[in-house]
Amino acid sequence: MSIAEIRTTAEAKMHRSVETFKSELTKIRTGRAHPGILDQVHVEYYGSMLPISQVANVTLLDARTISVQPWEKGMGAKIEKAIRESDLGLNPAAQGDLLRVPMPALTEERRRDLTKVVRHAGEEARIAVRNVRRDANEHAKRLMKDKEIGEDEERRSFDDMQRLTDRTIAEIDHLVAAKEADIMAV
Repeated sequence: MSIAEIRTTAEAKMHRSVETFKSELTKIRTGRAHPGILDQVHVEYYGSMLPISQVANVTLLDARTISVQPWEKGMGAKIEKAIRESDLGLNPAAQGDLLRVPMPALTEERRRDLTKVVRHAGEEARIAVRNVRRDANEHAKRLMKDKEIGEDEERRSFDDMQRLTDRTIAEIDHLVAAKEADIMAV
């Protein structure tokens, strides 16, 4: 494996870590409604558990209300029960076949708790990025030990990995700050 391959692999892994972190952030709810909040809720459909988005049309009615329109008549009650029993703290209201899911306002204490969750998830992402850097540096040391590269190339590889790590961690910090601002906005 060459230095260029090590860098490419590390860059791809760091990008995946950031993407995973972004998907984690979408699961953390803010005061506004977001159809993706219901992605983690599964409902029983002909013997198998499916996400709500696969058995109903999930849209926004306004900034604080999600609309769930089941594709089949009998699914409304099952979807309503699944949303109530989820750990999201949501209380759907049925209007014929349509389910309205109002988003309750967040208390100040709950907002602080959510910012702690965001910071913790951010730290997990930073740790993942640093682990990728460590693995890449170990590969470079192994190449140096096997005399496939020189000391200068090894040093450049370390510096390059550090710059890539710094850039990726800065992106994670930016995402954390944006999500915290979003949560704390009333």
